[in-house]
Amino acid sequence: MEMKNDCYLFRDEHVPKKAALPAIDAHNHMWTGQQAGAMVELMDSVGVVSYCDLTPEARFTWEKGGVGVQKAGIEDFLADFARPYPGRFYAFTTATFLHEPDEPLFSNAEQFVKQTVELLGRQVRLGARGLKILKGLGLSSRDAQGNLVAVDDPRLADIWDAAGELSVPVLIHQSDPYGFFEPVTPENEHYGTLMRYSDWQFASEKFPGKMELLERRDNLVRRHSKTTFVLAHVANFAENLGYVSSLLDENPNAYIDFSARIDELGRQPYSAREFFIRYQDRILFGADMPASAQMYRCYFRFLETFDEYFFAPDYDGTFDRRRWAIYGIGLPREVLAKIYYQNALKIIPGLKEDLKNLLPLDK
Repeated sequence: MEMKNDCYLFRDEHVPKKAALPAIDAHNHMWTGQQAGAMVELMDSVGVVSYCDLTPEARFTWEKGGVGVQKAGIEDFLADFARPYPGRFYAFTTATFLHEPDEPLFSNAEQFVKQTVELLGRQVRLGARGLKILKGLGLSSRDAQGNLVAVDDPRLADIWDAAGELSVPVLIHQSDPYGFFEPVTPENEHYGTLMRYSDWQFASEKFPGKMELLERRDNLVRRHSKTTFVLAHVANFAENLGYVSSLLDENPNAYIDFSARIDELGRQPYSAREFFIRYQDRILFGADMPASAQMYRCYFRFLETFDEYFFAPDYDGTFDRRRWAIYGIGLPREVLAKIYYQNALKIIPGLKEDLKNLLPLDK
């Protein structure tokens, strides 16, 4: 029995040292300073069998205002991580979508699409397992004429069709937590975050509204039913699981991950548990924050236990700041198996073969 000094509540704590089953972190990045050998040691210590770098063309670092980007390349990722440790690391590609904020996404849409389709094909042959679309598309990316480029812009349609033809999923980040689009006042539940990371303040006329972004994303998913989409961060509406449920019901080609959203889910544990069980075949495990034992174990605690009143990591993976307490949802083992690894094997090409000696594939 343990009492924490944040409140006068006595409760048992059940923090898993390892995931109950092998876990694939299907949504993460390489952060500046991460080394492959040290990461594998960490992964072994907590039961993470494989780690996806969605953006091998970049290394990310946390800095004042938001996230900083250092350019890299998928070849470097393959040489430094994937080849020395077979199966333990895999990557998506951002293809042509990673660009400087003050530069247009393209000046000639037809050429851009052709270049993207060709590059995506080459990257997939090289080893990329999917296409990652950053949140700038639809939010801030513009063409040479200064027009905002939406995700459902018909000029980009061939890119999504190409991903479907290559049988690779498109993992797309569209929108952000609800509070990021609301006025930055002390009444905003994300006020502390938005003051710390000013780049995430989107309550401005220069940005589309949250619902416009989601509607355009949903249009994209409907129009390209032969392409598999992974909608990051609980389809970026973890505050409204009814909305996400309808989206999944209407679009069999849509999956979600819940990276960086156990804070949102854990404060509505009854609804979240029902949601995870109902959509157990459509949810992927992912963290989207710098890897640490404490961070992963908090995710496992949320999924595996019924612990009450504990705190999720902040968006940067640290535990220095607290927004609100969360509660575990105690998922059944068969549901955990799908979320931890089986669903990723189902939709990510080549992963099942890579991990055949590391996972209980016959179960």
